[in-house]
Amino acid sequence: MRRKHPDHISDPIIDIQVSAKANVVRFEETPDARVEFLDEAVDRTTTDQPEVEAGSADERVNIPEEIEPGIVYHDVRVRWHAAAKIADQGDGS
Repeated sequence: MRRKHPDHISDPIIDIQVSAKANVVRFEETPDARVEFLDEAVDRTTTDQPEVEAGSADERVNIPEEIEPGIVYHDVRVRWHAAAKIADQGDGS
């Protein structure tokens, strides 16, 4: 699997975009949030298996990657984007 930023995958067959915003947000506990692409899900037992391009990324405004419990965050924006496609054999992307 080739990992790429989802904005750089042209014509993805899977394209998921989610955004959220809040005027005020406060967490009692540190949230456990993660996203995983499991490369093992693709059968690579033969050489004619297609190459997959995939990736995900998030953008945050006014909220850090590591949330601190009890802190009040204002005017929060979060965007998450994932994309994937089967790469053309000769496209070189």
